[in-house]
Amino acid sequence: METFDAILLGIIQGLTEFLPVSSSGHLELGKAILGDHSVPEESLLFTVVLHFATALSTIVVFRKDVWEIISGLFQFKWNEETRFSLKIIISMLPAVFIGLFFEEQLEAFFGGDIRFVGFMLLITAVLLYFADMAKDTDKKVSYKNAFIVGVSQAIAMLPGISRSGATISTSVLLGVDKTKAARFSFLMVVPLIFGKMAKDMMSGELNFASENTFAMGAGFIAAFVAGLAACTWMIQLVKKSKLSYFAIYCLIVGLIAIAYSYWG
Repeated sequence: METFDAILLGIIQGLTEFLPVSSSGHLELGKAILGDHSVPEESLLFTVVLHFATALSTIVVFRKDVWEIISGLFQFKWNEETRFSLKIIISMLPAVFIGLFFEEQLEAFFGGDIRFVGFMLLITAVLLYFADMAKDTDKKVSYKNAFIVGVSQAIAMLPGISRSGATISTSVLLGVDKTKAARFSFLMVVPLIFGKMAKDMMSGELNFASENTFAMGAGFIAAFVAGLAACTWMIQLVKKSKLSYFAIYCLIVGLIAIAYSYWG
């Protein structure tokens, strides 16, 4: 992979991570268009690196929330921060289960099959459309909702299913306030990404000593910077704008991807 390609993919990751349009799906489409025929394992490694970069940007943007949660936990009381942290842990369980027992099967989907990505984007569009029909409420995420949203997050590990789109849509369809749903969606993935990175590094699966190290580093920086910019001015768009706009976008891109897979 060329450095320019890595930077371009990093920008794509940073810009799409916080919008319900599937960053992983866009990465697969980008790699297919750029002619990247990496094996699934290498492709997954680069995807994880870029997700790690946007996780860091999420922490920077939500630094006040993160600090409040950490401070609340160190009070060693059953407070709001402790309850929120427990909900985050509950939401992680389905994805952790998939990662532990179906990792090889998951890696196979990151091989540049843009037809599959296209169909998954269509599913994302449907989810966003129905979520847009839901009524506004002021409800918080419950423990039961946290697990159900976690199941959506696990399914969204497939390229083309938007993680934020699936989790926010699921939360809204369960009656959760859109703003609270967006906040929970963005924060719930951070420990999951760090956990994935730690697991792979301890097991030796992530080997950075390769000829693509410089390109991956460039992609990491691009994703981090783009993520900071996107999260500061796009996050309000995710919370307040109608999800139908993103549904239309995913529908169009999904149909283009499917058509490209047949005639491209």
